[in-house]
Amino acid sequence: MATVILVRHGRTTANAAGILSGRAAGVKLDALGRSQAVRAAQRLAVVPLVAVISSPLARCRQTARIILEHRGDSLRAQLEAGIIECDYGQWQGRALRELAQEPLWSVVQTQPSAAVFPGGESLVAMQARSVAAMRRHDAALEAEHGTGAVWVAVTHGDIVKSVLADALGMDLDLFQRITISPGSVSVLRYGTSRPDVVATNTDSGDLSWLRAMDPVGDAQVGGGAGPGTAPQDADPSGS
Repeated sequence: MATVILVRHGRTTANAAGILSGRAAGVKLDALGRSQAVRAAQRLAVVPLVAVISSPLARCRQTARIILEHRGDSLRAQLEAGIIECDYGQWQGRALRELAQEPLWSVVQTQPSAAVFPGGESLVAMQARSVAAMRRHDAALEAEHGTGAVWVAVTHGDIVKSVLADALGMDLDLFQRITISPGSVSVLRYGTSRPDVVATNTDSGDLSWLRAMDPVGDAQVGGGAGPGTAPQDADPSGS
């Protein structure tokens, strides 16, 4: 099956200031965020990609642009509204320390499935449209490029968390157990019978092994031999 690499945008000026930026215009990467995007781009440069899909917001478009600048191919970013940041409504633009005093804050932390942001969307709706967009792009890119296709989705922390929670079969009420840092890379494959979460929240390490991923099939009892390797014959000596 195709492989999707989920990249969270680098740190923004709003992140650094403790502001919930949501869908506000003009929120861009700060110096650290640009370096995080460069680090992700360098890791991805060795991976043959068939597409880079990005949230329309500036911080994701910046991150996607940096990823593309480190490649030697002709790929261009495609924008996808389905993976845009959650609509936080009246919470948008407010300081996180203030929001933590709101009654809704504890709902977001402990029962996200019941959280609806005033004047915005629910976390259930956010997950539904982001998962639908991911699966739609994944199916289309696999149909066009084959089961070995690898593509990148540049999006937001809560989007990545909700997509991974769905793939892991986790109730949305547990998705706060997943940490997704700015500039991090997670890897997911949608199999014919079940998703395969390959990596989460990585910020370093070689990604060239993504060029030799096996098809998603039965889980290997005992953990298997790792990506791109085949089981070896048993050692006749028994050692």
